[in-house]
Amino acid sequence: MDEIERIRQLVEMMVANDLMEVTIRHGEEELVLRRPGPASGAPVATHPSAMMHAVPMTATAAVAPPAATATAAQDDALTRITSPMVGKFYASPTPGAPAFIKVGQEIHPDTVVCIIEAMKVFNEIKAETHGIVEKIYVANEQAVEYGQPLFGVRRP
Repeated sequence: MDEIERIRQLVEMMVANDLMEVTIRHGEEELVLRRPGPASGAPVATHPSAMMHAVPMTATAAVAPPAATATAAQDDALTRITSPMVGKFYASPTPGAPAFIKVGQEIHPDTVVCIIEAMKVFNEIKAETHGIVEKIYVANEQAVEYGQPLFGVRRP
């Protein structure tokens, strides 16, 4: 089982058991997954030994449903391309470059639609469907969660 799959399972466990925070320690590495509370703002990563170690591993994942999910539910006629992992969404290959796809663009199963960064690994996400992009549900550099809708596609 790879690290992304382990994190995905932890996030699912957090949601299923209504946990607000999970901390995993292995040697000098620490992984913190934290859901924002009702009165809190954006999640914050903490690592008590961050000043003492050059390369601590710290990750934070927001697993509370974002407002974009409510918008996505209104578009039942569209096929959704969802996030396969928790991470940071990038609409283009590099800062300042054109986006991989735009609303109105035809896509095919092998079309790269975005990049999701998870634990400093940049993963190209392919459409895995054919159609016309009708909606883009997330903003560039937005944190996304596993299963969150990224794009709405109208299939021919």
